[in-house]
Amino acid sequence: MTEISFYHLLHTPLETALPKLMEKVLISGAKAVIRTNSGERAEALSNILWTYKPDTFLPHGTARDGNADKQPIWITPDEENPNCAEILVLTDGASAGDVSTWQKCIEIFNQECSNLPVRLQFLDFGQDEPPQDDHSFSSAVNHFESRNKTKSCPG
Repeated sequence: MTEISFYHLLHTPLETALPKLMEKVLISGAKAVIRTNSGERAEALSNILWTYKPDTFLPHGTARDGNADKQPIWITPDEENPNCAEILVLTDGASAGDVSTWQKCIEIFNQECSNLPVRLQFLDFGQDEPPQDDHSFSSAVNHFESRNKTKSCPG
């Protein structure tokens, strides 16, 4: 069963939180797909992952970069998993689609986003009821569990 987490960014913008969360994903040995609401937003998030620290970057790609199967982090507006990722990260209100093939699905939203759409979307994940509490960004980063599981990815 897919583990589903909701991360409510109370004081940290997505542009700051996402690179830190992706660092944790890479350290765990997992791969991720970041799903956003448009190709333009995917490119904007890509730029953030390239430049968020002056002395480093997070390896990733978008449709413009190509080589999806070689990217540890793939950023897309589409419902796809071309890099055989274990973790789906939803941003900007992107649709979850079918999450049954993912080990973990993370929905990230900020204080400007109402809880109601996220909680209603929880029903789309096939769960009986929404969670009672949302995580803040700090608990999301501090409690991210390392997972390095192998799974087959349909070609």
